[in-house]
Amino acid sequence: MKTILVVDDEPHIVLGLKDALEFEGFRVVTASTGAEAVEVHREERPDAVLLDLMLPDQNGYQVCQQIREVDNRVPVIILTARSLEADKIRGLDSGADDYVTKPFSVGELTARIRAIFRRAGSGAGTESVVISVGEVKVNLSAHTVENGDHTEALSFYEVELLRLLYDRVGQPVSRDDILKKIWGLDKNPNNRTIDNFVVKLRKKVESKPNNPEHILTVYGFGYKLIL
Repeated sequence: MKTILVVDDEPHIVLGLKDALEFEGFRVVTASTGAEAVEVHREERPDAVLLDLMLPDQNGYQVCQQIREVDNRVPVIILTARSLEADKIRGLDSGADDYVTKPFSVGELTARIRAIFRRAGSGAGTESVVISVGEVKVNLSAHTVENGDHTEALSFYEVELLRLLYDRVGQPVSRDDILKKIWGLDKNPNNRTIDNFVVKLRKKVESKPNNPEHILTVYGFGYKLIL
């Protein structure tokens, strides 16, 4: 049974999420402060984290960074009432894998969680999978990218996005296909999730992120990977 850590200081939200997720067959542990979240994560090692940004002792960005210091691979989904793109990008930069804006659909949230576990299961195995993208080496198993002597961590969704593009190297992959296969979501022309992750990924694998040579935009359609 997969364990999900829900971090929120609003009891009605915690109770609603706990009931919905347990109904879907997940085990749920909870925390209402940032410090408690870090401690529960250390003790429970959950399979995913749902993390509110506004906590009484510290913000979700700080909590996410502390979790990432000891666990790079656990998927972290930020729950936020902030709809500004800059706030969402800051969350992704702090190490989060995804974000959901309040008020949110529990159905959409559980779809994202199931997509996470489905993708994680399909990529399971002990064999190291390393690919070359230009001058960098990407270890899809260890969630790292190496550029010379510099090693940087990759989040769950960054790995899965790169894995999907690599599986179809040289071929355009539509945004709708990416959204469905990785996030478990239906077509949504206003969803900027993919674009934000492409920006992050380019910063880690491209020598000139603003003038990419490998992760290319196919305007009006999606993206493609050129090795």
